[in-house]
Amino acid sequence: MTVCAEARDARSAVAAALRERPDLCLLAVDIEEGGIFATREIRRRLPETAVVVTGEATRLDDAFGALYAGAAGFLPDEMNPERMARALRGVLSGEAALPRRLVTRLIEEFRRQGQRARLAHALRVRGVELTRRQWDVLELLAEGLTTAQIAAILSIAEATVRSHVATVLGKLHVSTRAGAVDLLKGAFRSLNAQ
Repeated sequence: MTVCAEARDARSAVAAALRERPDLCLLAVDIEEGGIFATREIRRRLPETAVVVTGEATRLDDAFGALYAGAAGFLPDEMNPERMARALRGVLSGEAALPRRLVTRLIEEFRRQGQRARLAHALRVRGVELTRRQWDVLELLAEGLTTAQIAAILSIAEATVRSHVATVLGKLHVSTRAGAVDLLKGAFRSLNAQ
């Protein structure tokens, strides 16, 4: 492998990628202006360039953000350099570069999204259409979390959570959070009974 450019921030990384047109970009998620922003821009403008993002192995939100932005992998910062080199070569051969812990979480997320899609269809039949963020809030409500806990998990303000809750309650035609959760659980039970 040949390193053709280095960058200190996301905009410089995008500019370097456009200039050099590399086969692969390795980006730190926490670079100034954001590695996820850089990933999205590089993938949008250079779809033939693979991107792998590095970050803290425990920060799964960063990993999911990178993958949603188009990264071919997310590797832990503390990864052994030899293993990282093998993983990067694998990406160049068409493989994904993901630690096992993240693969397990991706499988869980895939199952959750499938369940969400079935529930969304059941609610759509009733004339209810929720945005992705509204689903996030509703699912966290169903887990019994408070407004403050939901805000922390989703990295949004508590006022924004309250606004989403009010919108969800209105769309579901219920007056309380408990009513929304009961409706969601009822829809889930009817799906599982089919």
